[in-house]
Amino acid sequence: MKPVWIQHAAQLATIAGENGPRKREKMSELGIIEDGSIWIEDGVIQAIGTTEELQKQYGDRAADAEVIDASGRLVTPGLVDPHTHVVYGGSREREFEMRLEGATYMEIMNAGGGIHATSRMTREATEDELVEQSTRRLDSFLIHGVTTVEGKSGYGLNWETELKQLRAAKRLNETHPIDLVSTFMAAHAVPLEYKGMEDEYIDSIINDMLPIVAEEKLAVFNDVFCEVGVFTPEQSERILEAGKKLGLIPKIHADEIESYGGAELAAKVGAISAEHLLKASDEGIQQMAEAGVIACLLPATALFLREQAAQGRKMVDEGVAVAISTDCNPGSSPTTSMPLVMNLACISMRLTPAEALVAATMNAACAIGMEAKVGSLEVGKQGDVVMWDIGNYQELQYLFGVNHVDKVFKKGVRVVG
Repeated sequence: MKPVWIQHAAQLATIAGENGPRKREKMSELGIIEDGSIWIEDGVIQAIGTTEELQKQYGDRAADAEVIDASGRLVTPGLVDPHTHVVYGGSREREFEMRLEGATYMEIMNAGGGIHATSRMTREATEDELVEQSTRRLDSFLIHGVTTVEGKSGYGLNWETELKQLRAAKRLNETHPIDLVSTFMAAHAVPLEYKGMEDEYIDSIINDMLPIVAEEKLAVFNDVFCEVGVFTPEQSERILEAGKKLGLIPKIHADEIESYGGAELAAKVGAISAEHLLKASDEGIQQMAEAGVIACLLPATALFLREQAAQGRKMVDEGVAVAISTDCNPGSSPTTSMPLVMNLACISMRLTPAEALVAATMNAACAIGMEAKVGSLEVGKQGDVVMWDIGNYQELQYLFGVNHVDKVFKKGVRVVG
């Protein structure tokens, strides 16, 4: 594999300096190098600096490299999406119409739609069919500059299908250019066959499913939907603590529809991240800041559901590390566009353009434990790089609804453009 030498970037946003979640004013530090240059070899960044500096170091090897002229362009790390449900079967476009006609999220779910509808379609799909459908979604992520994705199970709601989802995700991680990090989420909803027997389903998750997930290393994280009508904070804590004992890192879908103590629970159990948080309480936000829980915010989901977005500005100001994500899923956010999510983070949550870029790179990487490999452009990290057909990072957030990706490199291989 030939080395890749990117030269003359108008702005090279390295987001280098701290290999951990950025908070407060640190979320605005992009480490910009003008007339920037990167040398990638064997899939890893070997040098980064100005074009003049790298010319002195590598000029005599130019003939051996794939030389990329980035004149007039912005270059950033590959985007990281830290919260998706990318592996699933079927589609739910009819529910979009129902919602526009006045049905609520929980009304659709209680009528057998929502998660239960996707559960049926995912149960019916073969593993090969799940891989085929999800490959198309990952291809779309890549085209939008995303090089690392977290993917949850949770549309099986029985062990056979949860296992099928996790195995499909494992295959995708091995065969697709994108790095796909798996999360176990059988606690996404209570299956219809367990209605009125919620504790029995929780027992099955804890006693039957979690031990196999841990033993076979099918997931890194364990997630639960802590919400009124789904799992209580007490039930959620049981599931997350059981996963912790087996080495699975806790995540939590928290305070999406009602303020329900999910943010507080995230702090209590030491979750790496709490997701959604549209209705998080002031106390919950403070406790997350003190406990170092990353807030993974999903502005496209709020837009799609026509809800008020999470208090991203408040969270940043109060010292919570904020990441952002598409929440790619068939019911409430069927998008793969992280650039759109960055735009929405500015428009609906009042993040600055710099904060939105950090939230989609370094903080997103930290939310899935990948910060040692991705999330910034630094020597020793993977050569995951996006070249944008714009001149600066402000344009990336200002010109919304447009895909500005010119080229994408994954581990030093050009995969787009």
